Amino acid sequence: MRVKFKSKFLIGLLQFVVIFFCFHISAEASQDAQDGGRVLFISSYSYAWKTVQIQIDGIMDGLGESTVIDFEYMNTKRLDTEESRELFYDRLEYLFSELEPYDVIILGDDAALQFALEHRDTLFKDIPLVFEGINDEELAARAMEDPLITGVIERLSLEKNIDLGLLLIPDAKKVVAVLDNSVTGEAERKRFYSFEDEYPNLEFAEINTSILTTAQVRQAVYAVSTDSVLIYITMAEDLSGKKYSDEEAVRLLSEIARVPVFRMVEGGIGDGLLGGNIVSMYQSGVFAGQTAMEIIGGANVSELAMMDSPNVYNVDANVMEKFEIDLNVLPPDTIILNKPTTFIERNKEALVPGAILIGIMILIMLWFVFDNQRRRKLMNELEEARKIMESASQHDFLTGIPNRNRFMNDLSSLILAKRPCTVMMMDIDDFKKINDTKGHTAGDEALQQVADRLKEMSSQILTPYRYAGDEFIVILQSNQNKIVEKAAYQMRQIFSKPFILCGEKSKICGSIGIATYPKDTEDLEQLIVCADDAMYEVKKSGKNDFAFYKKKEDVTCNDVMNGNEVNSTV
Repeated sequence: MRVKFKSKFLIGLLQFVVIFFCFHISAEASQDAQDGGRVLFISSYSYAWKTVQIQIDGIMDGLGESTVIDFEYMNTKRLDTEESRELFYDRLEYLFSELEPYDVIILGDDAALQFALEHRDTLFKDIPLVFEGINDEELAARAMEDPLITGVIERLSLEKNIDLGLLLIPDAKKVVAVLDNSVTGEAERKRFYSFEDEYPNLEFAEINTSILTTAQVRQAVYAVSTDSVLIYITMAEDLSGKKYSDEEAVRLLSEIARVPVFRMVEGGIGDGLLGGNIVSMYQSGVFAGQTAMEIIGGANVSELAMMDSPNVYNVDANVMEKFEIDLNVLPPDTIILNKPTTFIERNKEALVPGAILIGIMILIMLWFVFDNQRRRKLMNELEEARKIMESASQHDFLTGIPNRNRFMNDLSSLILAKRPCTVMMMDIDDFKKINDTKGHTAGDEALQQVADRLKEMSSQILTPYRYAGDEFIVILQSNQNKIVEKAAYQMRQIFSKPFILCGEKSKICGSIGIATYPKDTEDLEQLIVCADDAMYEVKKSGKNDFAFYKKKEDVTCNDVMNGNEVNSTV
């Protein structure tokens, strides 16, 4: 009896220990899942620079869903002076004094890394730093001497792009680089000319936009002969003082150059540039985000080795066709945008189940000819009804964009997940007048065209909906001021071009109200009311503008004296 009692006691004690241990591990895992850390991304450029948008997408996908991430932009492509850097320093110093400390800071491109190293002992003392998009290998190597710094170096393969240029343009006698005097430009200029000895049969030359006027830049690009390999590296400014966004530089080069334009990063491929052996800015961002998560999880930064950027061949088939270059000469595994596809490739997903269905139908018809006809008709009617019902429940019948039901579901999911977001309520000004003077057909055309322009704004973080009547609403999955302001300006710009109503050009305007979660409210219904209130203030103030929601208790005495109690229009 005593032996049995002791055995039961030991077994029970062992079970208790196992259950306690599992509960402890589960509790720790749950706590770790809730604490995703705080990350700051400092970009050398601005969000308007397309490669920055791609980097941010990668970083967001590399970070955990519960990670809090903030964004700051140095904007050195447009303004790179000692005064601008001092102002940026002062801004960060103030932010760091007011906000909770960050677990990791991600640095995008060379200027941000230089800035961080210069102020390592003041702004960034003892904070782990992860860099990405760095062209200057010496700068990256110097940074890696710090045990709390690691990252991803951007190895732009000039050699592979020159080789690709010679493959596509066999009679090439010259290689020309488009550069400027920026930090990135200086680093890449040294690397560019370092390859001269490896290609003795090629003449190396450059178009330095920093020392050319706008007209001279255009002339120099046009003057590049057809026996040249033209590589666009960086072009942020010219001698006339013009500051180029990436889109402006891509547009100028693709429209004026008489030869295909190669590039070593993703931006511009598909917008007129040929492409080349490119650095995946998205994947570099993913690596940086994943590295930040490892550090937040307790990894030793000094043990995280510096990684090379992922490089792939990526070209635009439309540019290849424009310059009559055969796609078959491209290296294996090249990613081809706008690649011509066969009928089977275009309809593969529909053809496979279709073929199976037809086979089944033939077998059934052999046994039940008449009965199969009845069933097939019934099945088709049911499928069509299901599609119509599903589409009607989630999308607006007139405009084709998601409807109010979908909006409420999406917004509810974001708030339930406590993900910061912004709601933008838009109402077409004087819409009743359009219906009364031009007819309801014109009113429907106005709604459809507004929806089409909103759809062009759609992105991974921005979704438009038709809310009710002439009201549209947008969810922006961000509450960052610069991102929200940019979206608001873009939303207002949809009314900048005339609309075609019943075959005639017409001017349409709209009023936009903006409210953010959780800043303005944490309640779903109240968030919509806040956006509607802000929109109403725009209506009262003259329409055709946008405004941010402002609580009445925040109004100043001057606002009240001026009769402008809730005027937050930008």
